[in-house]
Amino acid sequence: MSKRNTPQRRHAILALLAERGEVSVDELARRFETSEVTIRKDLAALEKNGLLLRRYGGAVPLPQDLAEDRPLSAGKQAIARAAAARIREHARIIVDSGSTTAAMIPELAHKRGLVVMTNSLDVANALRELENEPVLLMTGGTWDPHSESFQGQVAEQVLRSYDFDQLFIGADGIDLARGTTTFNELLGLSRVMAEVAREVVVMVESDKVGRRIPNLELPWSSIHTLITDERLPPEARGQIAAHGVELVCVAVPA
Repeated sequence: MSKRNTPQRRHAILALLAERGEVSVDELARRFETSEVTIRKDLAALEKNGLLLRRYGGAVPLPQDLAEDRPLSAGKQAIARAAAARIREHARIIVDSGSTTAAMIPELAHKRGLVVMTNSLDVANALRELENEPVLLMTGGTWDPHSESFQGQVAEQVLRSYDFDQLFIGADGIDLARGTTTFNELLGLSRVMAEVAREVVVMVESDKVGRRIPNLELPWSSIHTLITDERLPPEARGQIAAHGVELVCVAVPA
């Protein structure tokens, strides 16, 4: 199975895991005629998405109690739906890397004529699976394993060659005084993304609001809209609104 079919291979891995209860890296590499390095990347991505647990030499299913206890998933989906609802057909958008932004991609299935730029392989692969597959643009650049995205000057130059209607971006934290914050020291690409988009939409769960991480990513002056969940405290809502940012607090299904 070729690299182009990464999503199909990962679906097949999950199906095999459900059938057998355990899989090994060497067995999967032989079965899919690919390298053990590629299989380890597959297992790491599936574990990150809460679909299995890695163990030495392979993987096992996610325990049922963990599979049922994913408190942020409902919030992310609600935020993703609200963000997708803001996208018009034939819009030109940027989708940054991150689990919350990636959750928006299935919500774009019925929107026609989109042009989407991303620095994330996960987002790109999800976009390719849509029935109305958008025009897909990749930033290129240098792969950053910390953020699992492309970064650097090449990516920045590519972005500056275009203009976009909207940027959808997450954050590691929200500093109520300064703006979005991140653990990643590579800040340049996020700021260029904001520069080339007419609307900057930050997507973040409310539990990240108030987290003061040293690295300021986007100041409030660069942010137009913040989409979060209804658990955001009233005092935080007032502080965010005072920066002139449109605040959208979505209901989270029980």
